[in-house]
Amino acid sequence: MPFPAQRLRRLRATESLRSLVRETHLHPGQFILPLFVCPGEGVRREIGSMPGNYQMSLDETVKECAEVEALGIGGVILFGLPESKDEMASGAYDDNGIVQRAIRAIRRETSKLLVVTDVCNCEYTSHGHCGYVKDGDVDNDTTLQWLAKSALSHARAGAHIVAPSDMMDGRVWAIRQALDVNGYEKIPILSYAAKFASVFYGPFREAAESAPQFGDRRSYQMDPANGREAMREIELDLQEGADMIMVKPAMPYLDLIWQARQRYDVPVAAYQVSGEYSMSIP
Repeated sequence: MPFPAQRLRRLRATESLRSLVRETHLHPGQFILPLFVCPGEGVRREIGSMPGNYQMSLDETVKECAEVEALGIGGVILFGLPESKDEMASGAYDDNGIVQRAIRAIRRETSKLLVVTDVCNCEYTSHGHCGYVKDGDVDNDTTLQWLAKSALSHARAGAHIVAPSDMMDGRVWAIRQALDVNGYEKIPILSYAAKFASVFYGPFREAAESAPQFGDRRSYQMDPANGREAMREIELDLQEGADMIMVKPAMPYLDLIWQARQRYDVPVAAYQVSGEYSMSIP
């Protein structure tokens, strides 16, 4: 029956009613906070393009994580700033690397906080690209070996979830194989499945000190215009063993997040990256 028999405002009358029928709930436990771990002690260095965010030494990172856990936030995702970089990204898969040490320290001081790790090479290479550079481009299959070793070292250190962000073809399969063969079959993979080349990453690259020293990342990150290809990327990652998928950056691609939600019955993460944050600063 039309109005006046149907009055949709009946279910909006009080907070209790609104809460009862609310379709979408946002809870702190659904959020993951990015943290940038740097060498030193007592370091809390503000990131110029993202006021209120910091590069933090290991001890400061642990303090931050204790506060994050107390606030009920679901987890943190760690990005490492190594003491030195080289062409082989050796700090990424060093069992005593900056992220690996941070994982162990955070796990000792927290009980419920999920520790997620970004699995990539750009913070660790001297040239700032996400893998092994050959003839001026990133060699896909050699890079897979680095990624698998990095994810395995994170799992050994105690990471709850590994999250590859490099956009190499076959990276989820390589990581899943490495984890399973070494007894870490229970570690989930959160894949940056549809990661687009974007200027929204600019402030983040300052935070992680990971800007490429030549060229750009358009030969491996997705073309911003390709929505159908994003669905292919997601489907392939799921076939390779991804447990959760991500669309990044989130704000410009809400339509693709909706499409992914309709097509794939797995958890979908939306990464609001540094550009969205910086846009909100007066």
